Amino acid sequence: METQNLISRRKALQHSAIGIVGLSLPLTGFSSPKINRATPLSGKPYPAYPSLEPDLVNEVVGKSHFDLDTVKKLVEYRPELARATWEWRFGDFESAIGAASHVGRRDIIQYLLSKGATPDIFTFATLGAYETVKGIIQLSPGIQTSSGPHGISLLSHARASLRMEETLTSTEKENCKKLIGYLEELGNADGPKYKDVSEEDKPKYLGDYKYGEGKDEGFTIQLNMRKMLSLGAIGEFGGALYKVGENEFTYNGAPSVRVTFQHEGDQIKSLTVKEPDREIIAKKVS
Repeated sequence: METQNLISRRKALQHSAIGIVGLSLPLTGFSSPKINRATPLSGKPYPAYPSLEPDLVNEVVGKSHFDLDTVKKLVEYRPELARATWEWRFGDFESAIGAASHVGRRDIIQYLLSKGATPDIFTFATLGAYETVKGIIQLSPGIQTSSGPHGISLLSHARASLRMEETLTSTEKENCKKLIGYLEELGNADGPKYKDVSEEDKPKYLGDYKYGEGKDEGFTIQLNMRKMLSLGAIGEFGGALYKVGENEFTYNGAPSVRVTFQHEGDQIKSLTVKEPDREIIAKKVS
């Protein structure tokens, strides 16, 4: 293994892996960016030192959605990365094993587990561990209503268990289907119910919004791979917006974040991102 080629350019990864945010399935036809070390091994310590290099953490979580070979290279290089967790935006925390879980990559899950990753109820759901998930819910009633990374529900993780169905034994398939049925019967394991955004309304929200003069001081509203509205840093992919009211959305289900759009007639003029300790208004510029 060439340790000189283990850190990707952070910008390249953010334009790729963040595009997966809010999805329950991976992108198809995705081109992995070339991996290059950003800092020589003997060079000056990076700003976050002695923490792990942020680029490494970002890399392994992003690649855990779809790229087993690169995940292996990164974790063999720094075994601690098997437990890595990244915050995409607004408290949307995702571990490497969490990334593999919601896209149904059983092979990546099993590799990370072999290297010390910590599973949770969402991982067990993806593995079709019927008795384990049922036991956790019985021990902690109501936990089935919790969402995983990107606001993805427990039931969605269970459904992802059949993504690699051709690799499963008949018993594993039976347990996966049994778990899906159990969670469906509970009636509240598929996350909050949000309002629909009509296809006719979506285009009016799309575009760039600026809150400052700097080239990076703004947001981009676009459609993700599920054709849902999403918010990211300007020019970048971001997390899904779930409608909770008239021109009002929550970011990937984050309970303390509200995104509202201001309009004149049928034209959207600005958006406001409101958090407990700040409120940012960004004017629509395109």
